[in-house]
Amino acid sequence: MADYDLVIRGGNVADGIGAALREADVAIKDGKIAALGKVSGKGAEEIDAKGLLVTPGFVDIHTHYDGQATWDTRLQPSSWHGVTTAVMGNCGVGFAPVRNEDRDRLIELMEGVEDIPGAVMNEGLKWNWHSFGDYLDAVDARPRDMDIAAQLPHGALRVYVMGERGAKLEPATDADIAQMRALTAEAMRAGAIGFSTSRSLNHRTVKGDPTPSLRATKAELMGIAMGMKDAGSGVIELLSDFNNPDAQTEFAMLRDLVKESGRPLSFSLAQGGSWADGWKGLLAMIEGANKDGLPIRGQVAPRPIGLLLGLQGTLNPFIAHEAFQAIRDKSLAEKVAAMRDPMFRARIMAENDAKQTHPLARRVMQFDQIYPLGNPPDYEPPRETAIAMQAERMGRDAAEVAYDLLLEDEGRAFLFSPFANYVNYNLDCCGEMIAHPDTVMGLGDGGAHVGIISDASYTTYLLTHWGRDRAHGRFEIPYLVKRQTSDTARAVGLLDRGVIAPGMKADINVIDFDKLRVNAPTMAFDLPAGGKRLLQSADGYIATIVSGNVTYRDGRETGALPGKLVRGPQAAP
Repeated sequence: MADYDLVIRGGNVADGIGAALREADVAIKDGKIAALGKVSGKGAEEIDAKGLLVTPGFVDIHTHYDGQATWDTRLQPSSWHGVTTAVMGNCGVGFAPVRNEDRDRLIELMEGVEDIPGAVMNEGLKWNWHSFGDYLDAVDARPRDMDIAAQLPHGALRVYVMGERGAKLEPATDADIAQMRALTAEAMRAGAIGFSTSRSLNHRTVKGDPTPSLRATKAELMGIAMGMKDAGSGVIELLSDFNNPDAQTEFAMLRDLVKESGRPLSFSLAQGGSWADGWKGLLAMIEGANKDGLPIRGQVAPRPIGLLLGLQGTLNPFIAHEAFQAIRDKSLAEKVAAMRDPMFRARIMAENDAKQTHPLARRVMQFDQIYPLGNPPDYEPPRETAIAMQAERMGRDAAEVAYDLLLEDEGRAFLFSPFANYVNYNLDCCGEMIAHPDTVMGLGDGGAHVGIISDASYTTYLLTHWGRDRAHGRFEIPYLVKRQTSDTARAVGLLDRGVIAPGMKADINVIDFDKLRVNAPTMAFDLPAGGKRLLQSADGYIATIVSGNVTYRDGRETGALPGKLVRGPQAAP
């Protein structure tokens, strides 16, 4: 009879707390790590990890699987990239609590903010819930390939309490705030891991209306935070433009929320084009808050945040051209055939200087900041590879070069248009953010932006680029593993995972680090109603293990679906 359910033999263990790599066996029994070191007992199953990297499963705290988790058992692409726990419900968008008459409003908000087609959600969402607790029960009823935790979204909460007044940004009354406080406490007690909100003008419904939470007053936010205090649990996640009226005033409000409620807070932090050094000022404020005992963190990414432009995606450089509209809804093969016609090409080129009406037209033709993505994808492309600079060297028009690049790989190629973290044409800013003790890895947006962004692969990129491939400024592997395991887990109160140690939850990755790589994104058409989504796989994951069960082996599904809903914070063993 076997002593353990699974034994991983002789791997180079990165324990998740930053200790140096060491060769060790990891024994698993009943979903927990039973032993670490030299294990003499036998496993019912054994994995030879000699020469391989063994890490805790990755914890991704910024995803948008709120819809997908109700209809899908596999939270891909995240689960292809070593993620064993994901937190959804970020940026104040989600589907509960909800009244029947507000379902379309929540779909329109999610479609506008997170680029998930309304048809997909109308087909996929069963709406067998009203309260947030009901929604958690619906999520809990489906097995899946990883654990999932959910945050209470401000947009849904505000509309539930205030109806049309909430959607139209009217100030909440004292009675409204009292109800939001009570519902927040109820959601935390039902198992919400936190609350999220958005204060960004960039977040709009598909109809162009601002997100309902945009102008929520300090009194409203404080009422919600105190609801979390009433329940004694929950983290706060926030996105803000930090410009209403200014960053200092906004941050002072965040400090007050944390001080009064006692709940930790994190917000999205990136280098923006129009405010290139603003992140440094915010990081200094975060550092000051932590010195004062206020747990505030910046959620940061290890690479640029940017758009993928392609013939299969939502956007491409010619999306606003009248000539392109004639083929916009055709199949990829038909688009490619039309674009290879010299006469069609001439019509497109003739419109390059015409006035464009598409809201992103200027961005998608800003060729001095657009690059070929490539395969494997290059997320830190040299400035000289920008399409405009390539065109200048060739003596050609940049639009002509972009046109040719789009037709590569039978129209499946993508161009990369970074809009954050690449102002200086390098990722040095990301390196500074990764190194800072008051930041936490995030912003992967798994499940969202299905036609324009594919950043859920960042967990793999963090290890490969910053631990192996970058020419300078690299980090030690144990540190990078810690940043994506114990650090992220603790940021949301999950103290039972993220570390390889006896008693901890047996979520583990076995990785061939030399072969680890992010593959180029591809377009799949497997969402409800035949909707499309960008997927991005990886090479090098020998095994991904959730609660002691191997869910993926060599990147392929095993059939095991041990993932559960995580209800609220989890205590250390």
